[in-house]
Amino acid sequence: MSENYFDVLESRLIQLMEHCETLERENAQLKANEVTLREERSRLLQINDQTRQKVEAMIQRLKSLEQNR
Repeated sequence: MSENYFDVLESRLIQLMEHCETLERENAQLKANEVTLREERSRLLQINDQTRQKVEAMIQRLKSLEQNR
């Protein structure tokens, strides 16, 4: 095998390792984004539940006021 073959092989291996490192960084970023999005979803679900409870309470008060007329 010629020296050129090994040079090409070494170059391809270096490219592959660089690509793997890029993918690992992207994967880490995606995982961090997922954590952030899950936290935001949880917070929004909590706000939604609180809002629903307030609206239900207002509806009950309106019904009560209507019945007292």
